[in-house]
Amino acid sequence: MVKYFIFFVLLFSICGIACKKDIKTTLLEKYFDKNILNKNFTVTLAKDNTTDLTTNYSNEVFVLQKTDFYHGPLQAIKNGVTYTGTWSSNDDYSKLVITLPNPPSEFSFLSREWRFTSKNLPTLELAPWGSTDPIVLHMRRQ
Repeated sequence: MVKYFIFFVLLFSICGIACKKDIKTTLLEKYFDKNILNKNFTVTLAKDNTTDLTTNYSNEVFVLQKTDFYHGPLQAIKNGVTYTGTWSSNDDYSKLVITLPNPPSEFSFLSREWRFTSKNLPTLELAPWGSTDPIVLHMRRQ
């Protein structure tokens, strides 16, 4: 009888932990889906150390398109020309990887692993993942 009791306690504990993670993941997915995916973003600040690169992105629009909640195609539109790349994120949406193969030279600054420092919409603030380099990127949802 004690064995059954212990078994059920362990089973419910495991289920409770798994259910909490599913709820958290679902809320994060909903937030990302509603506020970031398939939305137009423009660069409001791009800074590489002391060099302000913001003017390089004055009329560009960036869209993280949805394949699923964790990766998909990325569109960068510059002067009416669409450049296609990819984006991906980890399961807690703290990381954003942007890949733009063969873009105009100024887009190479964007192609890297970023970490979110703020998601205070309508502005997303990012810095390089795994680095304390004074590089920042701010993107505003239109």
